[in-house]
Amino acid sequence: MAEHPDLEDQAVADEAGRAEHRRILIILGALMLGMFLAALDQTIVATALPTIAGDLHGLNHLSWVVTAYLLTSTISTPLWGKLGDLYGRKKLFQAAIVIFLAGSVLSGLSQDMLELIAFRAVQGVGAGGLMVGAQAIIGDVVSPRQRGRYMGYFGAVFGASSVIGPLAGGFFTQHLSWRWVFYINLPIGIVALAVIAAVLHLPVTRTRHAIDFLGASLLGGAVTAVILVTTWGGTTYPWTSPTILALEAVAAVLIGMFVWAERGAAEPIIPLNLFRISVFSVSNAIGFLIGFVMFGVIIYIPLYLQTVHGASPTSSGLQLLPLILGMLCTFIISGRLVTKQGRYKLFPILGTAVMTVGIYLLSLMTPSTGLPLSSFYMFVVGAGIGLVMQVLVVAVQNAVPRSQLGTATSSATFFRTIGGSFGVAVLGAIFNSRLADNLPKYLPASALGEVHGSNITASPAQLDALPPAVRHGFVLAFNDSLHAVFLVGVPISLAAFVLTWFIKELPLRDRAYVVDDAGRAPDTREAIEGTMSPGGR
Repeated sequence: MAEHPDLEDQAVADEAGRAEHRRILIILGALMLGMFLAALDQTIVATALPTIAGDLHGLNHLSWVVTAYLLTSTISTPLWGKLGDLYGRKKLFQAAIVIFLAGSVLSGLSQDMLELIAFRAVQGVGAGGLMVGAQAIIGDVVSPRQRGRYMGYFGAVFGASSVIGPLAGGFFTQHLSWRWVFYINLPIGIVALAVIAAVLHLPVTRTRHAIDFLGASLLGGAVTAVILVTTWGGTTYPWTSPTILALEAVAAVLIGMFVWAERGAAEPIIPLNLFRISVFSVSNAIGFLIGFVMFGVIIYIPLYLQTVHGASPTSSGLQLLPLILGMLCTFIISGRLVTKQGRYKLFPILGTAVMTVGIYLLSLMTPSTGLPLSSFYMFVVGAGIGLVMQVLVVAVQNAVPRSQLGTATSSATFFRTIGGSFGVAVLGAIFNSRLADNLPKYLPASALGEVHGSNITASPAQLDALPPAVRHGFVLAFNDSLHAVFLVGVPISLAAFVLTWFIKELPLRDRAYVVDDAGRAPDTREAIEGTMSPGGR
């Protein structure tokens, strides 16, 4: 034994590496449960909404059950990131779970629609912390170089929630009660809390901090105005109505005031100096466009399956599996290659290129397109998204000091979500406009009175009640309108592809933290050298 000390040392090192890997997997499991809670609640409620509206007598306020959650989760995202940087991510993540679970219980106990909307807003606040906290904590415990091997797990969370959510929502609503859509979060959240408390140990710095309440308020107001514009524009109010124009003006003024306030803040919510780091600014611009395309285009695929091919809501969710599978495959493959090679720039370039091709292929779908071919098109889109989405987060986290890790991570989520809001609004307006133009082309004037596009596309079951000739004409008009939506998504995705060439490829650090005693972001030279100077300039 003593004759081979090198082998013994290697065996000890290998065992230590395996033990560390097991510890990270346990931590990752708890973080995934937290992310799963937030991601699941974005999809599980959808199939229960009609039953909820009937039970609580609040059909007119139904959209706010979703909008309230989106509003508060988006607004709170940058704040959670900043607070995690200031006070430690473990406690903040635990607090986010508790807030989310409290909102879940209260939502399940709601006796009227206004109560449900208010408690969904509470849920959204917790969800913002769950999404940001999980990714930032991984940034704490795993170096950017090694983080790639864990990317696929986060992709699995989003993929699983997209499929399980609608199915679970339908099951609980049909066999138990819609209230179990919210109660199911409790056991999952309690397990996540227990594991985080037991195995996650992060360093905590105890210093005095000043919270940027003014910046948080201005950003919250601006985001509220933006989301209301994208939610109400073209649906509840015309785009040129005084309400929408006033909200746009309010958003512009508040964004300007926010930038002004951040310049003088001691601890800004989003430090403006981060935008001087090209990796941060370019990656977030790409993330905005990815969100625009991902949320704006993908939301119409189930509508295509339900309206054109007559799929049920449940089966259309299952038919999205090729897209999810494409994401999972490239999440895992790209993550492992990033870890192996220590390089990441190639994957956003390939991902946006593949995504652009996939969205163009979606525009080729017609009523005669078979499920195998449309599944292949969806797989291509998912593969493109999987190559780029998580790699951008790794690139951003690698480029900033640990003191701003949470802020940078939350910004990536924030800009992608805002991009998604714009995508849904812009592409939705294009779809509605094209449908209004196409219906008279395919239907006689006498049949137009039987068709109200928004109602039928919201409830495809009504489509089956139409006379066969009217139904056929509506399907053709719907398909042509959807063709325009997908075609508009192509140049947006192409713009993201062009931007990916401007990402600076910094060597991925082998350490879990970027140490910056001055609490400032690294410049390119410092990041390449992997060292941080202790003083300011």
